[in-house]
Amino acid sequence: MSALIDRSSAPRQRIAIEAIDPSGLAAARTRLDVAQARWLDLNGFDAKPGSVALLPDANGRLARVLAGVDAHAPLAALAALPATLPKGVYQLATDGMSLDPVQTALGWALGAYAFTRYRKAGREPATLAVDKAVLATVQPLAEATALVRDLVNTPTEDMGPEQLGDAIKMLGKAHKAKVRDWVGDELLKANFPTIHAVGRASHRAPRLIELSWGKADHPKLVLVGKGVCFDTGGLDLKPADGMRWMKKDMGGAAHAIALAGLVMQAKLPVRLTLLVPAVENAVAGNAFRPGEVIVTRAGHSVEIDNTDAEGRLILCDALAYGAEQKPDLMVDFATLTGAARVALGPDLPALFANDDRLADAVLAAGQAVEDPLWRLPLWRPYRKMLDSYLADFANSGPSRHGGAITAALYLERFVPDGLPWLHLDTYAWNDANRPGRPRGGEAMGLRALFALLQQRYGKG
Repeated sequence: MSALIDRSSAPRQRIAIEAIDPSGLAAARTRLDVAQARWLDLNGFDAKPGSVALLPDANGRLARVLAGVDAHAPLAALAALPATLPKGVYQLATDGMSLDPVQTALGWALGAYAFTRYRKAGREPATLAVDKAVLATVQPLAEATALVRDLVNTPTEDMGPEQLGDAIKMLGKAHKAKVRDWVGDELLKANFPTIHAVGRASHRAPRLIELSWGKADHPKLVLVGKGVCFDTGGLDLKPADGMRWMKKDMGGAAHAIALAGLVMQAKLPVRLTLLVPAVENAVAGNAFRPGEVIVTRAGHSVEIDNTDAEGRLILCDALAYGAEQKPDLMVDFATLTGAARVALGPDLPALFANDDRLADAVLAAGQAVEDPLWRLPLWRPYRKMLDSYLADFANSGPSRHGGAITAALYLERFVPDGLPWLHLDTYAWNDANRPGRPRGGEAMGLRALFALLQQRYGKG
């Protein structure tokens, strides 16, 4: 990874970055020569978070960098610097503020990301020299985040159901995992009716991709990701502004794929199954209609109240199939509801869990790695909002209240009692550029779930 380098193999000439806040500015000045202190004054450097001072030596070369940081947010502390500092090799100074080395290095790596499939990066990022152990911890996390970003940023023309399946096959090949899929009418023969119904109107056949890895006697872990590669809303058509960014509606699949990669790379002692139902929700003469009733894999009859509530439909067959394996834990990721964004904003994924201890564990893990989640309740009285007069229940209802909760309650019906289950309703997107978080696709909840799995399965 060009943005990070092992300190032991880095050039000896490295430029120090001193992290400070306003309370440490006076002490930092004592380490400067007269000319540097004067330069600091002329530039009005105040050490507030986000402020940066480049200090020259007597020959006019860059000698030191002062960076104003928030000690409570190490992930963002240096995240803006890879794209703004002059090209070169830097290291965190031993004087100044002490920052968590892993979070700081990860923030640097995330800030160096650029999506370059369709145009070249404006410049190469600056490089940070770190300890070998830090690099070994950070590099997989940064690469997994980049994978989520790349998959979500890629337009649907180049990231349809088949291409999403290809990404899983590449991952499987890298880790010697078994990959198979059911495509088009094979879904009906294999009893995945809701995946087929949602995707059948597209010129690209719907599919369910399954990756299997690990020893059979290890605890079973099932990861499921919503892979709606584009969502028109179906016959309940979205307006133009609602459809504009729907290439990102496979963000849940991107998270599940990246997390599966982390699990395999870390060689966690689990029997892993990754399930990605991949479809385009399109409009054509054979599109599924409002008012239809579909009998799902689990045997529940579902009335289609709204064709734009399609994510829960493809997930329910995948969850039912995953549950048949009787896993120790099942986790799904989905860009499922706008209601979750209204409730929690764009940065906080909504977490739903059917086990309080499990929920507490993943919330704590998220806080520890600066990848926060917020739990919402599986408030079962709201199940009545999905009542149907002719089927077991509907996929949505007339009320807009508690939309994220009712969506989770729909999914919960496909998870057997006693099976530990986590559902993340994640945005998977940054609306604007921020340090370490460029505009576009984003991993939200990925590191939190990986930290949980490391703790749960004994390789932290």
